[in-house]
Amino acid sequence: MSGGYAGDVDVQEAWRLLNENSQSVLIDVRTEAEWAFVGLPDISATGRPLLTEEWRGYPGGTPNPRFADAVAARLDAAGVAKDAPILCLCRSGQRSIGAATALTALGYTACFNVAGGFEGPLDADGHRGQAGGWKAAGLPWRQS
Repeated sequence: MSGGYAGDVDVQEAWRLLNENSQSVLIDVRTEAEWAFVGLPDISATGRPLLTEEWRGYPGGTPNPRFADAVAARLDAAGVAKDAPILCLCRSGQRSIGAATALTALGYTACFNVAGGFEGPLDADGHRGQAGGWKAAGLPWRQS
């Protein structure tokens, strides 16, 4: 374990797990604003739904006190085993560390942070989505 969760995986490893392990789950922990205006991973080809739950609210970044319990209830309702790979994704791979740690504290033993996140780090021009992360890797995504 790395800092209270199972560790980090890059976006390619996350995509591989989603395609090869029918028990794996992807949870996007960004904000509603990010989902609406930046986009969401499209994992429909895996036959499983994308779970979304804000780790921190927008605006202001207020922690979501219901995060872990809300996600756990949805995982339990879906019959997700406590040892199933749970992949937590945010913008750049920072907030999702906290989400993976919180779920691990509830007994989920394979919670991973998706390093690089959905948009990745800033590039030389100060823009995200080009230098790393889900979008830059060319993985499926959609916008509303």
